Formats: sequence, C-alpha cells, structure tokens
Amino acid sequence: MARWVRVIGSIATNIGRFINACDYDIEGSVIGHTILQYACDGAHTSALRMKFSTMTERELRFAFQKLDSKPELSLVNAGKCRHELDWLYGINLSRLLTESALKQGRGYATLSTGRVQGPTLGFVVEREEEISCFVPVPLWTINSTILHDGKIYSLEYEKDKIASQSEAKIVCDECRGAVLDVRSVESRDTQQHSPYPFDLSSLQSEAYRHFGNSPARTLALAERLYLDALISYPRTSSQKLPPDIGYAEILKGIASHAEYRPLVAKLMTEGDLRPNNGPKEDPAHPAIFPTGESPKGPLLGGEAKLYDLISRRFMATFSDPSLKTSLRVILNHNNYRFFLSGSRIVKLGWIEFYRPYVFDDSRPLPDLKIGDRPKIRDIKSVEKFTQPPHRYNPSSLLKKMEDMNIGTKATRASIIDLLYRRGYVRDERMKASELADKVNEVLSVYCPLILDPSFTANLENLMQDIQNGTSSRRRVLVEALDHLRSIMLSLAEKEEEVGSQLSEVIVAQRVAGVTFELPCPKCGLKLAVVRSRGSGKRFIGCNGKWQTGCDFTLPLPQLGNLTLLTRHCNVCGFQMIQARSKGRRPLVSCPRCYATKARDAKPSSKRIETPSRIARETPSAT
Repeated sequence: MARWVRVIGSIATNIGRFINACDYDIEGSVIGHTILQYACDGAHTSALRMKFSTMTERELRFAFQKLDSKPELSLVNAGKCRHELDWLYGINLSRLLTESALKQGRGYATLSTGRVQGPTLGFVVEREEEISCFVPVPLWTINSTILHDGKIYSLEYEKDKIASQSEAKIVCDECRGAVLDVRSVESRDTQQHSPYPFDLSSLQSEAYRHFGNSPARTLALAERLYLDALISYPRTSSQKLPPDIGYAEILKGIASHAEYRPLVAKLMTEGDLRPNNGPKEDPAHPAIFPTGESPKGPLLGGEAKLYDLISRRFMATFSDPSLKTSLRVILNHNNYRFFLSGSRIVKLGWIEFYRPYVFDDSRPLPDLKIGDRPKIRDIKSVEKFTQPPHRYNPSSLLKKMEDMNIGTKATRASIIDLLYRRGYVRDERMKASELADKVNEVLSVYCPLILDPSFTANLENLMQDIQNGTSSRRRVLVEALDHLRSIMLSLAEKEEEVGSQLSEVIVAQRVAGVTFELPCPKCGLKLAVVRSRGSGKRFIGCNGKWQTGCDFTLPLPQLGNLTLLTRHCNVCGFQMIQARSKGRRPLVSCPRCYATKARDAKPSSKRIETPSRIARETPSAT
C-alpha cells in the first residue's frame, strides 16, 4: 500500500487540477478522497467530482464536461464512520474470539463476528432452532378427480386441511361415486403490470432463482459487465430509469443482437417509451440497465446469461400489462363443495419480452356449464404433516438483511459468503453448524447487542444522518465506543471459559468436516479427506490404509474451500461435496461418479489428474 501511495504521489506533482473519478457511491468517494488527501498532498480540498453511471464513452465525456465542485465531506465521513465501526466491532470481537480458542492449544481457526455478520448469523441459527423444535401436526387433505370429455381433472375440496382422519373418511365415503351439480362458473380478468427495473438486490434474487448464482457471484458478473461498458453501475438501490439515459438509443443498441431485434421493433411501434418505475430510489445511480453498447467479443457463460436477464428485464419494463383470465367452477354434492380452478393468458404484454424468465401458471379447464352433472371418478384422503419453516438460502437471507436494514447493497453478498468460509453454514439451504451455534451462544451471553438487528439498523440510520449533515462522525463513534468498552471487558474476563467452549466445537467440527458418513466400500472403515505429503494435493482416502492396507481412493477438486454436504448422490448414493471459491459459483459434485466417469472415458490409458482438470470436469449434482 505504501508503494502505491508513493507512486501516485510522484505522478501527482506539479498538477493544476485534480478530479475524483472513482465510482460515485460512498466507497468510491472515500477511496478518492483518501488518495487525494494522502497521496496528492491534500488535493481533496479543491478536487472536482466526476459523476457517471456507465462506462460508455458518451457518458464519460459528458461527466467530464459537467464536473461537480461541491464538497463531498458528509458522504466521506459517513463512509469512514462505517469502516471505523466495522473495525471497532469486527476486528476487536473477532480477534478476542479467535485468540481465546487458540490459547487452548488445540489448533487455529479463524472466528469472526461484527455488527452486520453477528445478526445475519443470528437469523440462520434462529431458523435452525425453529426447525429443530418444530413438532409436526398431522392433517388430511382430500384428493379427488372427475372425468369429462375423456379427460381427467383434479378437484379442490372446500377445506384445504382437515384436522381429523374420521372427518376425512366421512367426506370420502359420502362423496365416492357421487354426481356433482355445477352451481356456478366464475370468471375474473386480472391485469399484471410489467416488472420494475432491477436494483441490485432484485437482480441477485432473480439470478439465484434462474441460474443458481450466489449473490456474490451475481455482483462479480455484473461488475465485469459494467467495466466492459455493457450495463450501468450495479451497486444501486434504485428501481427508477430516468429519461435522460436515452431509452430509444439504448433499445436501438440492443437491437444489434438478433434475438432482441423483433422485440425492440415491437416496442418502438407501441408509442411513448415509459418504464414502469418502482418506488425505491438511490440518489447516486439509476436502476440497472443495458447501455446498448456492443460487446468487444462474444459473451460467454455467466456473463451472457446475466446480460440477457438484464436486457429482457429492461425491455419488459416498457411494455403493456399482461391480461389473465381466471375461471372457477363450483360443484356441489349435498353439503359438500368442490372447486375446479384454471387460468389462461389472454394478452401477453410484458411477458413476451421477459421470456424465458416468467413462470406460466396457466391451467386448462373443462367446458362445464351451470346445470352439468359430472361424476366423481376417484376420491381419497391423504395424510400429511405440517412442515417447519424453510431454511434460508443465499437469496432469501439477503432479502432478510435488506428488510431488517443491516449491511449495504455492496456488502450483504460478501457477508453471506463469509459465513460459508468461516464454516458457520453449509449447503445451499443454509444449515447452521455446531460452531455457529456455539459462537451465537457465546455472543448472546456476553455480547447480545452485536446480535441485535435493531442495533445494527440504528447504526445504519446514524450513518445516514452523518451523510445528511444532521449528525457527526465523532458523535456516532463515541456512542459506539461506550457500548463496545463494556462488552470487551465482559468477554475478556471470561476469555478462558469462552475459549474452552469454542475450541471443543472447533475440534469436533474439524474432524467431522473431513470424515465421510458412509464407510469405505472396500474394507468398511472410515473415509476421510487426506492431503498428500509429497504433492500437497487433497483426495479421499481410507483410514484402513495403515490397518488393513486398503488402497481405496477418490479424487477431489483442488480449488476452493471444501465442504462435505449432508446430501447424497441420486445415482450412486455417495456423499456429495462442495468446493467454494470466492466470486465463483460453488462446485457441487459426487467424487465417486466423477471417478467412474473419468475411468470409463479412457479405460486403456492412465491419466494423471491435475487440480485444474478435477475442478473443471467434476460433474455438477442434478
């Protein structure tokens, strides 16, 4: 870092004008301000600000002609205060947790928490507790069908859930083979407006739903598209597209892609271009949109998918609402009532532009009229049980963080990634580990404030006050220090007790993290992750090597943090593994299936497995 400061300082001598052209957000303002202050001999006091939302030549030239001379001190102070709070809480608490466990002499493990990470982990642990304490309650549903014009249709009974088996049996006995009377046919037209433009969190949510991308991966892909001038600045919370971005010009640029050309042509003939803007605003940047620039080369993989999603969403926001007709047929037998529901899309509207990212829930209905008397073909009761709440996935956890106002649009994805790297959570449906339970337990006893979402949300509001000029950085930091001092003293007094509890869980989790559930198929002893003393490569080996001479092995990916998942392969039943690298999509695979496939591919020749080949060719789970 010192070398960079010296290099920039040497270039910045005898300069008449300085311009801060970092990204126009809190982080960019802090970075530019700090460089100008310390590497450019205090030039932050007179530097001009360049504001832009795309990296296109047109906007960069325009931004250079419209330089802003207003000081950004309140924005910079808010950004610095956020960094300092993260340092005060995160580094001090994380260091204390890590060192307390290390002093027990049972190995090193990085433990961390912070004003955002603490409550985020608390959400996952709390949900895990809800699931473990959940008591299923039995219930019964009625499954029935009718036959009409040679086709079978499913009926809905008027009660979704029946509390007792005896009641369900009575319904089935009295309605078996019964002739139903069609009492009414209800029809309703529903208009669904086009979707809002993407802000970062809605883009991350859609990319997870359609591509399985983690929030961090989506942000990394979006930043690459932004740097290539293909989309606007992605770290935005706005759902609005201002007219000055040039709707028509962007659409004409998009039309250079053959697959978008007919859609753009249709939009351009529909009249005025008016996007369906959402309620959320961002003072720095508009919603995410394609710039209309042509890529310098072909887009591949994740970047191509994300660009397509953003482009189609952009077009869809300008389109007309869709129109759906919903039908409901009410059928009676004595005091029992059944329904047939269905729907069909009458007018596509925006759906035509947003395909294939729209779920079509249309259901056909039989041509039944009032007075018709179809007969029940089959009816039975089905026992079910109430279900516990779903575990969080990266997308739903990010939404929870946003709803609770903890973290920022730029940091939430990295916090979720950190929970995986620390070993606090595993699996796509985020299951809290024993270590997460213990860290959360320790903090809830000695430092409950760090787990309280309202405390973190209040700090976010205070930093917004700094930005608005209604509070000061010093005042917020003094208040935070008052809270932190008592917390650190309380933890320091119990350091040995805390470290003992944490180290026990760390050791147990470390062993469990390298030991497979299923026994060795060759000798029946334990399988574990082993690292070669010669090459340093990791692989699956048998503990029976030193007892029985068992030589069973399986290859593993060499890149990323390895996690043994609780799920098993649908093909061979072997335990699945996951390799997770920062900024990349997690690789989920079955080591045994991979080894079989690799062996069958070249049965007559011995192939040397390299880390890159294993990471590239390990098959994904289906």
